[in-house]
Amino acid sequence: MAEKIQLLMNLPKSLYELSVARIVDLLQTHNFSRQCLADLPDILLFDVYYAMSKVDNFPFNEFITLEWSNLATFSKMLAITNGEIDLLICFELLGYPLRKELVSSYISWCNDANNNPDAQDGLIKLGLRFGGFLGDAGDIHESEEVLLKCQELCLLNNFTPENWCRTLKCCYRLLHVQAAYCLFENATRTLIQAMDLVKRLKQAEFECNFAALYTEFSVLYYMKDMYDEAYRWSIKALGQLKPTLPARITVDVLRQAAKSCLLKREFPKAGLLIEQAVYLGRQKFESHYLVNTNVLLDYGLYLLNIDNLIDSVYVYKKVVAARMSVFPKCNLHVALASVDLAYAMYVYEYNFGNFTEASLYCTHREYANRGTVTIERCLSNNLLLANAKKVYALILEEIAIQIRQQYISDMIDKSLRMAEEFYLYALHLIRKTLGEKNVLIANIYGNLGRFYQTMGRLEDAETMLNKAVRIKEQLLGPNDYEVGLSLGHLASLYTHDMIRYDEAEKLCHRSIVISKWKIIILNVNDRAYFNTFMLLDINTFGKSYSGLEYDYRTLLHIYIKRLEHEKVLQYETLLDEWKILRLQRTESENLPFDYERLPHPIEEVIDTFFTITFSVQ
Repeated sequence: MAEKIQLLMNLPKSLYELSVARIVDLLQTHNFSRQCLADLPDILLFDVYYAMSKVDNFPFNEFITLEWSNLATFSKMLAITNGEIDLLICFELLGYPLRKELVSSYISWCNDANNNPDAQDGLIKLGLRFGGFLGDAGDIHESEEVLLKCQELCLLNNFTPENWCRTLKCCYRLLHVQAAYCLFENATRTLIQAMDLVKRLKQAEFECNFAALYTEFSVLYYMKDMYDEAYRWSIKALGQLKPTLPARITVDVLRQAAKSCLLKREFPKAGLLIEQAVYLGRQKFESHYLVNTNVLLDYGLYLLNIDNLIDSVYVYKKVVAARMSVFPKCNLHVALASVDLAYAMYVYEYNFGNFTEASLYCTHREYANRGTVTIERCLSNNLLLANAKKVYALILEEIAIQIRQQYISDMIDKSLRMAEEFYLYALHLIRKTLGEKNVLIANIYGNLGRFYQTMGRLEDAETMLNKAVRIKEQLLGPNDYEVGLSLGHLASLYTHDMIRYDEAEKLCHRSIVISKWKIIILNVNDRAYFNTFMLLDINTFGKSYSGLEYDYRTLLHIYIKRLEHEKVLQYETLLDEWKILRLQRTESENLPFDYERLPHPIEEVIDTFFTITFSVQ
């Protein structure tokens, strides 16, 4: 039978598809024995399984659960080249017990192979594939469990440089899960072990590339809000990039280095790297939902940071749609992207004054709620959950403000109570995990300050906003745009609620100076194909910065109250000019580079990165 199927596979594709459909039909009518499936070539068996998932009246879950509960069968599916997306789609349709059964089977196999080096080699390879697949499926704890068992096998035979490299690969895979999902305690242990292996390999002068590993070091420090360390390791990773490395590693290195540059406010460098990551991801991984959407998430973050709000929302929407096409039930990856989208929509509408009760209920709240519920189910007491609850709190607070005019007191009270609960949860978790001095906690203090202003708790509001300013100044410097945001919020409190105009005026002027800073490119390699928008016309933030509107309006309010007519006229003019500039900027956005462009050679990208110099004016 296998020979006949092989002949069918060599015939035109349409006939191959007909053969797959025919096997599914025979399975439905019980004219094709389940035992005969084992005789099919793995690629054909894979396509039969996938075709089953598309048949409405086929008992797919029951059938495939029985088939895939056998790890030997499932491991064959994992080995299918370019089949990961279809396998993930099928896997998503099945229940959680199957995942646990497969993980238990793998651990049992590993325990049985403790004294069998040949079996251990195969199990290590399977563990790396299986653990990575579970991570891509959003099963983070199961992924870590498999990779930790895989690591145990590696350590049983960890005596030669070749063995060290294999163990280091397992450490990299573990960090890829632990760091990105804020499993900090375990990630720190893995990092220490990995650094010891790196030291041994360097002392042995054994050739090994550390680009992927250094990137995961950077991710860990990035998630812990340790800006300098995140940047340092991402730069070391860039220095390890080679054209011979797998494209997935190159993409991950570029996008993490871009995020680290954002932390250091090196926007031209961040733009260069994330642009190339998008091109490479599009070229190599268009069909791989997670690699390509991870790049787009980071591109959306870049756009949000440089005040391209419309484009940021557009990109995040693409990511959520792409992930939901694979995971319609909203797994962890969909949830995280949904929270990012909810926040980007909130920032966009907050800055453009487009909030409506309908949009808040139908879009923002839906994304935030779906994301928060899923993240809480997958990652309790985790910084990612703290962020999700913070975003949800922002939206709940805005809902309360929007419906206040309708005097729906019960709904207002409920929204405000939930918002405060979520803010305080995020504050507690961040403080417990990272301590008091970090930008994440400063942002929560800022959020609470504005919330207490809404609630009329003015002294609490002032305390929180002052804390936000102090922490940001200490960590980011006195002229960072995050400091400017907090100064503007404090000025608004003093102006509209505490009638402290002199203090508010000074804060507004300082915020405006910070907001108008812009980046001027001083030097970059003279390669025509690198003359992109982000290297020629960086104006972050400049006179069109969205945050200027609120400083101008606050000053207008002050000068109207003081009857300072000349200054009223001056700031009315500035506000009108800002509206024109903002409209021009908005019209010029809409994804200013071509998705279809090819990436440039990695050596030239890195060379250009290290030659870019710029100043802030």
